[in-house]
Amino acid sequence: AANPARFEPDLASSLNNLSNRMSTADDVGALAAVTEAVEVYRRLAAANPARFEPDLATSLNNLSIRFNESSNVTGALDASTQAVEVRRRLAAANPARFEPDLAMSLNNLSNRLSETGDTAGALAASTEAVQASRRLATANPARFEPDLAPILNSLSNRLSETGDAAGALAAITEAVEVSRRLAAANPARFEPGLASCLNNLSIRLGATGDIAGALAAITEAVHVSRRLAAANPARFEPDLASSLNNLSGDLSATGDAAGALAASNEAVEVYSRLAAANPARFEPDLATSLNNLSGDLSETGEAEGALAASTDAVEVYRRL
Repeated sequence: AANPARFEPDLASSLNNLSNRMSTADDVGALAAVTEAVEVYRRLAAANPARFEPDLATSLNNLSIRFNESSNVTGALDASTQAVEVRRRLAAANPARFEPDLAMSLNNLSNRLSETGDTAGALAASTEAVQASRRLATANPARFEPDLAPILNSLSNRLSETGDAAGALAAITEAVEVSRRLAAANPARFEPGLASCLNNLSIRLGATGDIAGALAAITEAVHVSRRLAAANPARFEPDLASSLNNLSGDLSATGDAAGALAASNEAVEVYSRLAAANPARFEPDLATSLNNLSGDLSETGEAEGALAASTDAVEVYRRL
């Protein structure tokens, strides 16, 4: 490097962007790029914290996401914890500027803590994230309601993990309400978030015994995800497949065995394509979908097909 002092900040920023671009197709490359970005920003922030700590926190947040995609739970939690520590310092000195970033990092930390089984810590982080995001959205709905919806979605998951079904349903119901308003005004930007919230709403309604409500929510989620996946398969087919799996379960619960089988068949088809391109990321989902398909085939009396799907699931799990 001919002039590190001048160009290392640009290098780090470009590495961060490269990681984001690679994340849909090359998990290893995406992780390597953001790891290097963090290393560069650490050096820069050590010399000039005021200027570069915000960038370091952003890269640590992205590093946590990349570690999570590569199933490195410990690395993801460590990076997320560091991101929250940096952003907490920044928000204490300048709340108006850095509270939005702190809320998002707390949400990410909540997800990482949940993955390690720390449900109490995950709920605490999620609750703090919602409190901060709600304050921001109250003061400036146009700017901060888009952040509130996914954070409420995560809070619903955390409450469900602690056995608070009513609280989980209330949180996701609010998330759907916010997402509907946003998607009505800007479908291209906010329909993905709406689909995610509807998917979770279906699960929460099903947990309370409202099968009809659960089916209505997941049916809408599949319709939205199908439109999105048709326009951008690489980005949205994973969400479509997940929603199809849930649709299959809800249709089965209502006694619609044929509809359940059609949905699970489609989920397996989508996950098979995804796993062929990225086995490390999607084979676990494929195996789950094959098990679901086996159950649906059995329900319709197709014993031979059920056995074949179950056998395929076992083969995938053996590789994993």
